[in-house]
Amino acid sequence: MSEILNGQRHDRSALILYGSETGNSQDVAEELGRVMERLHFMTRVIEMDLADIRELSKYTLVIFTISTTGQGEFPKNARNHVNFTTFGLGDSSYAKFNFAARKLHKRLEQLGGKEIYPRGEGDEQHEEGIDGTFLSWYIDLRKKLLESFPLPDGLEQIPDGVLLPPKYWLEIKNESSTIPEKLYSPLEDDDKIDQTKFDSSKSKLASASAEDLNTSTLPLPTTSVPDQETLGEVDVNLQQPSISDSSTMVDTSGLGFDDPKPSSRLTDFSQDGLETIDRVMPKTAPLPDLPGAFEVMVVQNKRVTPTSHWQDVREITFRVKADKAKTFLAGDTISIHPKNFPEDVQTLIDLMEWNDVADLKLHFHARTPDWFAAKDLVSLQPGLYPIDDDQTLRELLIHNLDFQAIPKRHFFKIMANHTDDPMHKARLLEFQDPLYTDEFYDYTSRPRRSILETLQDFPSVKLPWKHATTMFPVIRGREFSICSGGSLHLTEKKDAPFAHFQILVAIVRYRTVLQKIRNGLCSRYLASISRRSRLTVKHNINQTFSEKPRLQLESPLIMVAAGTGIAPIRSLLYDRALQRMKIPSDHPLVFGKACLVYGGRNRDADYFYGDEWLTKGALGVSVRPVFSRDGPQKVYVQDEIKKQGEGICRMLLKENALIYVCGSSGGMPKGVRLAFLHVLQVDGKMSEAEAEAFIANMEKLKRYIQETW
Repeated sequence: MSEILNGQRHDRSALILYGSETGNSQDVAEELGRVMERLHFMTRVIEMDLADIRELSKYTLVIFTISTTGQGEFPKNARNHVNFTTFGLGDSSYAKFNFAARKLHKRLEQLGGKEIYPRGEGDEQHEEGIDGTFLSWYIDLRKKLLESFPLPDGLEQIPDGVLLPPKYWLEIKNESSTIPEKLYSPLEDDDKIDQTKFDSSKSKLASASAEDLNTSTLPLPTTSVPDQETLGEVDVNLQQPSISDSSTMVDTSGLGFDDPKPSSRLTDFSQDGLETIDRVMPKTAPLPDLPGAFEVMVVQNKRVTPTSHWQDVREITFRVKADKAKTFLAGDTISIHPKNFPEDVQTLIDLMEWNDVADLKLHFHARTPDWFAAKDLVSLQPGLYPIDDDQTLRELLIHNLDFQAIPKRHFFKIMANHTDDPMHKARLLEFQDPLYTDEFYDYTSRPRRSILETLQDFPSVKLPWKHATTMFPVIRGREFSICSGGSLHLTEKKDAPFAHFQILVAIVRYRTVLQKIRNGLCSRYLASISRRSRLTVKHNINQTFSEKPRLQLESPLIMVAAGTGIAPIRSLLYDRALQRMKIPSDHPLVFGKACLVYGGRNRDADYFYGDEWLTKGALGVSVRPVFSRDGPQKVYVQDEIKKQGEGICRMLLKENALIYVCGSSGGMPKGVRLAFLHVLQVDGKMSEAEAEAFIANMEKLKRYIQETW
């Protein structure tokens, strides 16, 4: 008989590949991986980019999970005779629903792959999310696999109630932990900072107890510079103005550590009056395993909506090396990895009774068979930092593990196996059972209950700290559109080594059905960062967004933006203004006009950058703003599109215009697309079929760009 490791047979192998931006495809892939392990398949779950295409045919089975914004077309050098199936994750509010999964599935068949089970498709718009179709799909897949690959005599499935052994875990090093000193920042070269001010051994919090950390209102040592230090001023012709006089600044003072000051507090009204949201800021940390990561410094964190407005929107300005800024183009984004706050980490440590190990040095230990190389079977999940010489459990929880995420079904199974309370165990097992889907969503997704809150609801659960990195998901980077001027960046002074760029962030804060205040992990982090804080971020290129406007300067731009969707549009307008500046005045080229339909709630509250369209004549944009709450009747961007139908049809049919739609996903992009179909039929005299074919062709040629989130 073939060798067995933890119930997995060497002669039965499964490769689960995922292409994911937000992590949803990874979650599905890991669940499928557990299904395969229970069927005694030697299982590997990895990103598509890490797979060797030449090795696919060596696996008994290959399963692909891919989102609509996943890894793109399948490589052409794939081998034949691959047994496969696919599961797509999509959002039906997008025109190309599950397009990537369908294209991948078709390409695999063209290359000679054998479909062993029909493709599955999940829809984020389903009332139960992806689970609405995934649960039934994978249950039937499991039955099919048992038929196609029956277990040998005497070997039974691993029961669902039995936890699978972790592939890696944490262990304590045999030496005491130390607090690492502040890392040197090249962004502070010209500031001549006295590094001794940041010696953590001299900090009043260096020897703080766990109780001190939980109750203190003092900030942890951060990466700020002394208060008297000033940053270079912006000096360019197209310097962006503030949105309104009512904008407020957030904690713009530098902080020294010899005499620490209380950090700024964000408050919100609850039933008990003012509720303190943030008390102690997490310190920054590098991301050693993030390719292409670089460091930025916060120059300004400014609220651009009035304090009386229901939503807090921030314009955050960063300082970056000028050479890096030159690579930014319109539509590009940066990924920011937020942190957990120390007080929340201490709450978890206390709840799980991990205080004895929380500040000891750790390292990873992997369980790997001798005949299977570690890289082929066991690898840390993407985003999980390698353990260095100074890493502790506390630091992992602050910088890397997302215990504020909404728990998945599998987490309830883990909890049920670590409680001695029979009532708690029974309830936890119900939540992880697909038969109780409504109860699961009523408890988790609908009230947005976090992992930490779930653990507080079931205090008998005591999770093993050694398995923290396999029980909790990693903190994923959140993408934000760069809203400053594309390749036109704000240098601090002529030939300065640094530049500035901005992002526009809507702070996620709302009241749930349980009447509890919820704060997005990244929003809470960004709302609290102070001037001169350092962050490690990643630049994401969006070539599709900026390519055609740069190549077809004569094509008009029809842009539709709602709320913070103005961010990439603003970048695009400044980039086109730069292209216009480069053309000699006697050149015969006629630039295409730019038309912006902007939608917000109130002109006085969320008309972001509204004054720029009037004062910056070089931008050459005609703006049609609509505000849904200012008049007696609600008016939306799709209504204005229909109102401007004649001019829009002329730009589309006679001037070869490009369309950009930016803002929240869901109803807005659907309504906008329908509005364009409407004007093509009414003002363009097309039939319904002709109008649909026209828009579909624009989408295919990437002349209709939808950037929604």
